[in-house]
Amino acid sequence: MSEEKDKIIAKLFNAEAKQDYGNEDKYHEHLLEQYKVYLEGADRISARRQAVNSFFVTINTALIALVSYMHLGSKLDNKFYWLIALAGVVISYMWYRLLRSYRDLNTAKFKVIHEIEKKLPLSPYDAEWEAVGRGENSRLYLQFTHIEVGIPWVFLVLHIVAFIRSFPWELFQR
Repeated sequence: MSEEKDKIIAKLFNAEAKQDYGNEDKYHEHLLEQYKVYLEGADRISARRQAVNSFFVTINTALIALVSYMHLGSKLDNKFYWLIALAGVVISYMWYRLLRSYRDLNTAKFKVIHEIEKKLPLSPYDAEWEAVGRGENSRLYLQFTHIEVGIPWVFLVLHIVAFIRSFPWELFQR
């Protein structure tokens, strides 16, 4: 057993808890209830992650639409567009970092879920993970996060190109 797994088990299961309950039925009943609550928490993390995606797609789309609208059919000086592009770069990078955090949190949550399932009669999440080759075979399972983290990078590149094209480089040529 790995050191990381040992640490998870040590934190997850109180060694004395089963003896303190006195009644093994209550222990298993409470274990199952805590497992259900924990699964709901994992579902809420996924819902929050989806909300974050919607928020950042909306912000990035609004920035691009704003610049397009401002520039539409005008001969206005675009000397401040680079600021909007810079904001887009920062926003896209923050989006990417948040997605990474959610991915890491979900990974940790499912490690804990797999350990809890070892104490239960069924291990559906561990069995499901096994059925898709534990994420090692992309033909069986392509992790959504791998696709999902690419989207902020698309916007990031768009904003970098806009920044390079709109920045007043002539100020540095003097």
